[in-house]
Amino acid sequence: MTAGRLVRVCAGLLLAVLFGAASASGLPAPVQQALDAAHVPADGVAVWVQAVDAPKPQLQRNGERPMNPASVMKIVTAFAALDRLGPAFTWTTRVASDGPVAAGVLDGNLYLTGGADPMLNHERLERLLRQVRALGITTVRGDIVLDGSALALPPHDPAAFDGRALRPYNSGAYGLLMHFNTLQLRLVPAAEGQLVGLAPYPSLTGVDIDNRIRTAPGPCGVWYGNLDAALEAGPAGSRLVLSGSMPASCGQRDWATAPLSPEAFGRALISALWAELGGTVEGTVRSGVTPGSAVTLVTETSPPLADVVREMNKWSSNVIARQLLATLGRESGANLDMVAGGAAAVQAQLAADGIATAGLVIENGSGLSRIERVSARALAEILLAAWQRPFMPEFMAALPIAGEDGTARGRLNDSPARGYAHIKTGSINGVKSFAGYVLDRNGRRHAVVMIVNHAEAGASQAAQDALLEWVWATGGAPEK
Repeated sequence: MTAGRLVRVCAGLLLAVLFGAASASGLPAPVQQALDAAHVPADGVAVWVQAVDAPKPQLQRNGERPMNPASVMKIVTAFAALDRLGPAFTWTTRVASDGPVAAGVLDGNLYLTGGADPMLNHERLERLLRQVRALGITTVRGDIVLDGSALALPPHDPAAFDGRALRPYNSGAYGLLMHFNTLQLRLVPAAEGQLVGLAPYPSLTGVDIDNRIRTAPGPCGVWYGNLDAALEAGPAGSRLVLSGSMPASCGQRDWATAPLSPEAFGRALISALWAELGGTVEGTVRSGVTPGSAVTLVTETSPPLADVVREMNKWSSNVIARQLLATLGRESGANLDMVAGGAAAVQAQLAADGIATAGLVIENGSGLSRIERVSARALAEILLAAWQRPFMPEFMAALPIAGEDGTARGRLNDSPARGYAHIKTGSINGVKSFAGYVLDRNGRRHAVVMIVNHAEAGASQAAQDALLEWVWATGGAPEK
């Protein structure tokens, strides 16, 4: 036995002893103690623990109660998408024209027609437009028309959730979503009191950046806590004003903002990218609909759904979740409101799979919502059902590994259970949650869910980590 293995076994035995006792609430004693320390009452907590090969849970509390799951709702969206569409499902974006090409000039319009691809980033767009240039088109005599009509969507207000309209997590879905509707900003500290160095990516035509972020002294801490972005009208278009400070001790950091609507962002991005590739357009870059007579020049196929789900869950991308829900609506035949259609499709899929849907409320599929609800039982049943599906490897691999990667990389870092839990976490004001799989120290895997809805939910991480450690150490065995 290696030294590392011996340390883990000894730690596991110690944790098994420490976690063996139950509290009056029926929760493991360390979990209840951490909840008490956080001032979270038992009725604000839902828990479900069930081995993937067991017919009933070893532990459950308030499991039937619909609760706000925050970003753990993405597990529901991911399962329904993989179950209904399959892990190999893809989206297609096409470029078409409606005129002849001679001597490098397209005598007509160039159309970029979206297919609701959630991951059409700058690199893939550049490749697509390079192919257009390689076909001999340098000048577009008409317009470049961007067609986002693939998704029929209700109005979206990016400020509605928390008043922070320029935060990327508030971006809405769109039929021709580009680069996650996100302007990435690399910040490089300078001398104390001086402006930080700024490298924006990608280039956006018509967006002038006014950088006022100063380099500050002191420890790094929450380095982005003092940063802000605001959009103002400038003499030649929009001015993005960046303000605040960042400690020099942080070193180089990446920040992001969403200064424009997805439609306007696409126009600004394509204008800049076409010019960077040496192309010119005599008309404008505008939104519109591709006519049926347009001739397809080239197409771009997205990564498979399995990869998209992984990107969504590892980094908790709200805009990808919104795209997936709307895609489910489109694929189910909805033509007026594909978000509502997607929610109905998810409900129907879960019901068909025999999963509890009582109290389930789906607003956008991302969990960035005050009204979304799901029970711990339903989440556990989704995890158990996914374990039996052919797409189980893709579903599980999309979940962050506690202490290792994604949004769970900071969990269980000093615990012997580190690396043994694949969990999706969620957090908004008044909500903290997780759901996923834990492999116990004896090699048995469990579906584990914990949702906290309470004003002090943000302080409940220690209790949630204690539950993960308890499952790892004891196998979630029922108390004696």
